[in-house]
Formats: sequence, structure tokens, C-alpha cells
Amino acid sequence: MTQSTTTQPLLAEQFATHALNTKYDDLTPDAIAQAKVFILDTLGVGIAGSSAFGADVVVGTGSTWGQGEEATLWGRRQRGPAGLAALVNAYQVHCQEYDSVHEGAVLHPLATTLSAAIAYADRNGGISGKDLIVACAVGVNVSAGLGIASKSAMTFFRPATAGGFGATAAVGRLMGLSHESLVQAFGIQYAQTSGTLQPHVEGSTSLPLQVGLNSRAALQSCELSCAGLPGLRDVFEGPYGYLRLFEGPDPWDLTGTYKCLAGQRWLISELSHKPYPAGRATHGGVEGLMCLMKSEDGSVLKPEEIERVTITGPPVTARLCARPDLPDPSPNYARLCMSYIGAKVLLNGSIDLAHYRGDELQDPATHALAQRIKMVSDGQKDPNALVPVAVEMVLVNGEVRNWKCEQMLASPSRRLTREQHLTKFRRCWEFAAEPMPESSREALIAMVDDLESVSDLRQLTALLAPPASSMKYSDSKL
Repeated sequence: MTQSTTTQPLLAEQFATHALNTKYDDLTPDAIAQAKVFILDTLGVGIAGSSAFGADVVVGTGSTWGQGEEATLWGRRQRGPAGLAALVNAYQVHCQEYDSVHEGAVLHPLATTLSAAIAYADRNGGISGKDLIVACAVGVNVSAGLGIASKSAMTFFRPATAGGFGATAAVGRLMGLSHESLVQAFGIQYAQTSGTLQPHVEGSTSLPLQVGLNSRAALQSCELSCAGLPGLRDVFEGPYGYLRLFEGPDPWDLTGTYKCLAGQRWLISELSHKPYPAGRATHGGVEGLMCLMKSEDGSVLKPEEIERVTITGPPVTARLCARPDLPDPSPNYARLCMSYIGAKVLLNGSIDLAHYRGDELQDPATHALAQRIKMVSDGQKDPNALVPVAVEMVLVNGEVRNWKCEQMLASPSRRLTREQHLTKFRRCWEFAAEPMPESSREALIAMVDDLESVSDLRQLTALLAPPASSMKYSDSKL
């Protein structure tokens, strides 16, 4: 089925029904389990983002826009109005390219949705862990449901645009909006929807800022609708609706989306971890390099033994990450540059959050090695595919090594182990803007493991802030 027909209710109406009527018991055990996995992962990445490039500017400037200590800014002692918390925390989640992704939708859904939902819960109180799990599940079905319906290559940044609608669904559910009010809230959200791919091309912090702005907008949309301000109704299929203007010009296919809305498919079960702090389109290349560096005799190649590397992937991978290496890149540019990332892997055996900070960005050895690494397109027709990815490594001695994957590490068919998942979370914790105690870290892990038993999410948000006596980290020390 392509596009909507006159026999179908408006998609905004169906999204509202799904968001408001879904019960905890409607979720599959796997959807509940994966919701908890990715809620913890998103919190960890957001805490790490508190010390990343640009975060202090967003906090400092945003703090002049209003007063109040309604909600936690993750990884910081400072609190702020709920709208500021949604903006800041969503920025922090996505600013390091380390947050979970739905590969088929080409969308990071929890940066917008979880940030807005927790900001609302922190301000208002009385929101349970079960409430959060369901809100995240329906929010992901809405945002990633829009993503999987698209049959066109991205021109707008879906984690911001579609992500905002997922956040609106989640917050609207937590607020207890009426069906009609949530429909109108989607319309008000559309009036605020923003997010172009140009910051992706330029490696600009405007990319995660767009995510934050749409997360904050979701709170505003629901509050304005609750107060009686009318929005739009034909938000998605209308002649100037979201699908036509943001996901056109090709027809869209809502078949998979309707399965989500019928409770037959939970897209939160289909999320992929980011095992490496880099654009997901680079992950096949990173894994391939790590594998090819190891010889059968157990030895590890030295960078000087490698003549050149070619990484081949679908068109979207090359479009997003085949950018040329720069001698002094911004952190956001570097996280989406396959040549830079590949050089760090060859030099260090992996890629780490610390490789985008301080002198690492200007390291001459990194940039010299990056000249031997390139990423190219395989020319396939699917504009949203991220696999397969192949890596060819040619050694100075003439040996040629090859590697290929059909599914990237940490995708639904190759999930991270619990140990790998928690190792990432604990590493993220070390990058908080202000020191965070290990006791809070382990308490947070235990609380999310048993999230369905948490009666008020303020118990959780209390663990996202450091003790009042903390001293701030210097970014150069990380």
C-alpha cells in the first residue's frame, strides 16, 4: 500500500490512537527488554555528551532564556526548565554520534524521545518506569515508523524531523492528552519541525542542535495543544504535509508503519547499538579494519605495513562519510569522516571518545595515515541501506586482505552482549562534565534493569546528576 487512501484515518489520528491506547502488557517481552537496554545506553551517551564540544555553549546560552530548576541536565549539577533540559540532553545524546539507531529508518529515535519524556517526568513527578517504557516504545514506533515508510534518500535529518513526532507522541501520552489534543499537538510540532542535512555535510554542531530543538518543541507542542491552541490535522499526508515535503518526491509505503500501529511490530526491538563513537555508516569499516589488522599467527599489523585501504558500502554510507580528511577537523566533522576514523583504528586498535578531543584532532600521524584510506559507493539502488560493507586492505608486501559483512555489529541480528553493553555505558560515565560516583553508576544500571518497578522517575533522574561537591572536568584531560 502506498500513501494513504480515503478509507484510512489520517496518520496523525492513527499515531494518536497508538500512543494513547497502548498498554504495558501490549509490548512483547523483547520490546520491554530492549527498551531498558537502550534507555540505559541513551542515558550513558547523554552523560558523556555533557563534556563534548558545544555542550557548555548550549547550556550557558540556554540558561539565559528562562529560570527554574525543573529538570536535570544529565552529567551536571545544574538544573533548568524542562524545555531547556530536553534541548540540552538531546543535544548531548546525539553530539557524539554514539546513540542508538534504527538502520532501516536511518534514524536515532531516542535522542529526541527519551530526552523530552524524562524532562517532563522530572518536572511533573509521578511518572513510573512502566510509563516511560511504553512512552519510548510508542515514540519509536511513530518516529521510526515515518522513517521506514520513506522510499527516498534523506534530504532532511530524520533524527530531528521525524524524531520530534516520536517525542510528541511520548510526551502526549505521559501528559494524558485527549486523542484530539494529541492530533493537534502533532500539527503544532509540524509547525516547529526543523532539520536539514547540510550540517551533516559540514560537520557542524547544528546537527545535534536540531535534535535538541525538536525535542524541546515536543514539550511545547503538547503544552500548547493542552491549553487549547489548535494545530493541524492532515499533518503527514496533506498536500503540504510532512511526507510530501520532507520525505518526497517518491511515493511512501506505510505498510510496515501500519503493522507497528497494530502492535504487530515494535521498532524499539530493532534498534542497533553504536559500539563505536562514530557515524553508523562507518561501523562496518571500523569492524573490518579491526579484523584485518589481526594476522593468523596472532600478530597485529603496524600502520607502516599498510599501503592502502578501500571501504565499499551502499550509496548512503559514502554520501555521509566519504568526506575528505582535514588537517584540523571539528569533532563533529571527524566523527563522520571514514578516513580519519579508519586512521585512528589502525593507530590505536579501535576508536574512542577521547580521539575527538584536544590534540588528537590535529595529530600528524593520524592525518598522514588517513590519506591511505578511502570510502566508495557500491552503487546499489536502495537509498537507505547501510550494508553490505566490504573492506580491502593492501599491504606493502603485496598481500591483499578482504573482509565483508551483511549485518553490522550491534544490529538486531548481532546484538551486543550485556557485558559489551555495560562496558560502553561505564566508559561513557567517565566523560561526564562533572565527576559522577561509581555508586550512582551501578545504582542506575540496577534501577533500569528493574525499571518496571520504579514508581517515580525522579528516583532515576537523581542519579543523573553529580554530587553537589563535584569539581568540573577539564575537556583537555579526557
